[in-house]
Amino acid sequence: MWLWGISIVCEIWFAFSWLLDILPKFNPINRAADLAALKDKFETPSPSNPTGRSDLPGMDVFISTADPEKEPPLVTANTILSILAVDYPIEKLSIYISDDGGAILTFEAMAEAVKFAEVWVPFCRKHDIEPRNPDSYFSQKTDPTKNKKRPDFVKDRRWIKREYDEFKVRINGLPDVISKRCKMYNKNEEMQEKKLIREKNDGVLPPDHKIEVTKATWMADGTHWPGTWYNPAPDHSKGDHAGILQIMSKVPENDPVMGVPDEGRLDFTGVDIRLPMFAYVSREKRKSYDHNKKAGAMNALVRASAILSNGPFILNLDCDHYIYNSKALREGMCYMMDRGGDRICYIQFPQRFEGIDPSDRYANHNTVFFYGNMRALDGLQGPVYVGTGCMFRRYALYGFHPPRANEYLGLFGQNKAPAKPIKPQAEEEEPLTVNHPDLDLPKKFGNSTMFTDSIAIAEFQGRPLADHFSVKNGRPPGALLLPRPPLDAPTAAEAIAVISCWYEDNTEWGDRIGWIYGSVTEDVVTGYRMHNRGWRSVYCITKRDAFRGTAPINLTDRLHQVLRWATGSVEIFFSRNNAFLATTRLKFLQRIAYLNVGIYPFTSIFLVVYCFLPALSLFTGQFIVQSLDIAFLLYLLIITLCLVFISLLEVKWSGIGLEEWWRNEQFWVIGGSSAHLVAVIQGLLKVIAGIEISFTLTSKSSAEDEDDIYADLYVVKWTALFIVPLTIIIINLVALVIGFARTVYSVIPEWSKLFGGAFFSFWVLAHMYPFAKGLMGRKGKLPTIIYVWSGLISITVSLLWIVISPPQGNHKDASDFRV
Repeated sequence: MWLWGISIVCEIWFAFSWLLDILPKFNPINRAADLAALKDKFETPSPSNPTGRSDLPGMDVFISTADPEKEPPLVTANTILSILAVDYPIEKLSIYISDDGGAILTFEAMAEAVKFAEVWVPFCRKHDIEPRNPDSYFSQKTDPTKNKKRPDFVKDRRWIKREYDEFKVRINGLPDVISKRCKMYNKNEEMQEKKLIREKNDGVLPPDHKIEVTKATWMADGTHWPGTWYNPAPDHSKGDHAGILQIMSKVPENDPVMGVPDEGRLDFTGVDIRLPMFAYVSREKRKSYDHNKKAGAMNALVRASAILSNGPFILNLDCDHYIYNSKALREGMCYMMDRGGDRICYIQFPQRFEGIDPSDRYANHNTVFFYGNMRALDGLQGPVYVGTGCMFRRYALYGFHPPRANEYLGLFGQNKAPAKPIKPQAEEEEPLTVNHPDLDLPKKFGNSTMFTDSIAIAEFQGRPLADHFSVKNGRPPGALLLPRPPLDAPTAAEAIAVISCWYEDNTEWGDRIGWIYGSVTEDVVTGYRMHNRGWRSVYCITKRDAFRGTAPINLTDRLHQVLRWATGSVEIFFSRNNAFLATTRLKFLQRIAYLNVGIYPFTSIFLVVYCFLPALSLFTGQFIVQSLDIAFLLYLLIITLCLVFISLLEVKWSGIGLEEWWRNEQFWVIGGSSAHLVAVIQGLLKVIAGIEISFTLTSKSSAEDEDDIYADLYVVKWTALFIVPLTIIIINLVALVIGFARTVYSVIPEWSKLFGGAFFSFWVLAHMYPFAKGLMGRKGKLPTIIYVWSGLISITVSLLWIVISPPQGNHKDASDFRV
């Protein structure tokens, strides 16, 4: 009876969790962008635009990096090159990289990337190259000459490949170049110090005098690097350095600049050779300030970019996510510039990954989430923000409301009504208590008047064209044809000021403005706040993948990634960002989706208990029901068929494969019994006792074969997250042996109970198979001795169990049994 009770409790929670997951999937939609219509409206000669110059709004692209050791500069440089070559009006595009570590290696790698871009970008435009990440382009296995018609393509490709190889060698050699340079300059400093001492002592160097020269890090021009030094010093260490802003590629001319024939390089005749503006930014850091990690770095970029370029739209990418489709920005802009697009706060693109093992052992592609859940949310109020590959409306990031919003009243939000506009208040006024905190308008942006003046400009430039009576909040055609003003010294000084560590003091940055602070998953919270104000988002699935990146294929790294996501979800559940506290501007099913974001880690508690139930059944000789009669089996069959049909329906409309669906189910059990459970424990300890626990790697081993791109898949790095799944596997295996032995030694064997418990044990083990395979290392091989000892231990334990707890009706025989 107690097994039945535990099973019922778990099943009730699973049913509740299933409803939270399935309800928001009732309205999936598919979208398609019309690039031809975008070109006709914004880049075709018309009475308001006689020259046909682009009337598209500006775009600022953000790339974030923090440590060149963990995020190789060559990977970041390739990402930058793919963005510099993107198919978007050059004069409207600005690129910013946030180096939160202030590393000179990243700085000089970006300088090398800009130098190589002078030939790579025109080459891509001349021959219509895809993808425009040189490393990915030259690594393709397909025929590079396919659909190429220009007779000089092969010659150009051979030349640019050699240039790229030399570029890679320069990037790889930068650490040695910087090290040698620093040693040379520091040695010169030491010699000058000795010379000064000799001059003070009549040309004699005192033997007991110690020469102390700070081991500085030097730039190529012979000046001190203002960021982090290799030998940390005051004002030059991680978390303690000055702000840095360097324009590496100047603001381009407003008109195309065509190339000319060059015997030493390529023939770029008739090809626009301009590069977009590119800026290196490293915000100021001081030890006495909380810098709020990535969210703080992104907000610093928001402010700096508002001063320098003020693009009304912002695309944020991780340093390892490059542009795979050069027209991706245009496809996203189709939705922003559409009628009603002024109500869209962001466009989320699906994440695609390279370097994943063919079987996708640990469900790294997340196809069920990106093809199923996110597409379904697009039919509601829009997908959640997932951290990278997202195009924002700058005005929405500032915490303002959409021009028009709806309220959803009633128990299930069935009554839809236009939301009442909220009037702006002076900064000294108290917010209205009748409003939800998320509906208060932002007021405290900081003391930069140049920044506050840019807000209205960004809002106006982000509007769609008012070319139809149905457009209620548009701008006149031709309003964005004027050239950008050149950057001057006061503007650059203001940009440096807004990335200082004190700028956010007594402001609403991180609370109501920009990326939201206080959560590991700042991305989800930031998107939730926008939806809570009445904005909607759009999911943009392009025919050719918009962006591609990398994902951890090692089991330990993957589990730690999931742990971070789950920890953020638990933090959301115990914070004011819980969807239970949402405004009436959030649709009911969208609220359910956000509730699921905060609740799903708690399913791990019931999942772990459920994974042990088959073993308990085999240990005790009991089953969750008295007998496997026809009624129970029929009920089980009906429930199973219903779930299978629902899953097949989801697989059908989302377009994912059955194998991908099965991998997702397997890793749901693996992650749920490890990372999710630890995240819940961490969250509870933090809320109840204020204790923060972090699980780190306790041992590491390197890949054996560096030539194998999947070598990291087979590396076993022990972590505490392995404990619970490993325990589940071992106990279920031992329980199978004990259950078999118990049945065999019974006077009246109850094979139905054995088959019932064994079936569910095998079902648990089938879900745990990728985890077990990951522990086995390369090719899934374990030493023979492991199998021998496992068999001996299982047999020994099963015999001892029979002696301790003999089968019913066989007590006398068991008491006479001797091992």
